[in-house]
Amino acid sequence: MEFTRWMNETLPQIADKLEREMYAGSNEEIDDGLDLAGRNEIYEVLDDILAVLFPNHYSKVKVAKADANFFINDTLRHISFRLGKHIREVFKYRCLRDKCSSGCICDDRAHSVLADFIESLPQIKATLLEDVKAAHESDPAAKFFDEVILSYPFVEAVATHRIAHKLYTLDIPIIPRIMSERAHSHTGIDIHPGAQIGPRFFIDHGTGVVIGETSRIGSNVKIYHGVGLVAKSPYDKDGKPRTGQKRHPDVEDDVIIYANATILGGQTVIGKGAVIGGNTWITESVPPGTRVYNK
Repeated sequence: MEFTRWMNETLPQIADKLEREMYAGSNEEIDDGLDLAGRNEIYEVLDDILAVLFPNHYSKVKVAKADANFFINDTLRHISFRLGKHIREVFKYRCLRDKCSSGCICDDRAHSVLADFIESLPQIKATLLEDVKAAHESDPAAKFFDEVILSYPFVEAVATHRIAHKLYTLDIPIIPRIMSERAHSHTGIDIHPGAQIGPRFFIDHGTGVVIGETSRIGSNVKIYHGVGLVAKSPYDKDGKPRTGQKRHPDVEDDVIIYANATILGGQTVIGKGAVIGGNTWITESVPPGTRVYNK
């Protein structure tokens, strides 16, 4: 009897409190501009993009060679419809938050950037194949290309990053971060979609890797688990956030960074061909060809 009374009297009060806090930190007037429940659908779109890039590795069904063009064509249409809807929503959401003028053309912008993104997929695929090739060549444990794509966590992390980075460069809000954080939760590799990463990039093992938003990484770079390319501090000397500043390091071509090395700062540059030993703490630039290690 007491529990029934609790259900009828106390539980509705809790529901009322939770409803009042539902939009805490948000603006109730603009919630119609964004589908706050759309995250799972963006995950599904991401899975479809991965399936287009790597059919039979990420697709949910086996795709025969004779059916590949039909599968890719059909999946691209689904991606275009669903992703286009979310791009329009996030553009409208940002316009409402920023109080854009009534002349905003979010629908036209969404169509334009969607087309740009879809047209970029062949180049993204080509770069990812270079990444897989680099892994196959530099890891003696990798016997087959298919083994790398199917079982190495860096493939999902880097493929997702290259997708999210393209969306980021098209100035699409929110969606790139949702995608990158899904890869983070799956693989333990945390790459901000703003980071610029060249081809033939290989993360061996991968768990605990963090690559910050303003990082720039050249070509043919290999890093191991636990490596951090991070900011010295998110705040300046006056305690203000370093928004819009270069906060994370640069890594030039042909660099190897071993496990658990931490490299800090927006002015720090790891020179071409350098080797950074494990468990090192780097706060200054390293000249090209240098070997850095703990004694």
